[in-house]
Amino acid sequence: MRTSAVPPTAATVEFSRRELQVLHLVGEGASYAVIARRLGLSPHTVDTYLRRIRAKSGVSSQVQLALLASRLPAPSARAAAAA
Repeated sequence: MRTSAVPPTAATVEFSRRELQVLHLVGEGASYAVIARRLGLSPHTVDTYLRRIRAKSGVSSQVQLALLASRLPAPSARAAAAA
């Protein structure tokens, strides 16, 4: 039996601030190297964050990660909601 290819929404999963930053950049189509450069991380660290995101959300593919990222509120909206 196949499970749904639609990932959970970001609102149903508790992500750290850095995981959200990485996920947002994945949604923009950035590669591991670009994400690492923009956030001042190593590509290995980016990979670790993406593994954690996959484990928390249950997604297994890059496409599902992009779908999950597309469901994130805009960064400015997240910052306003946290204030």
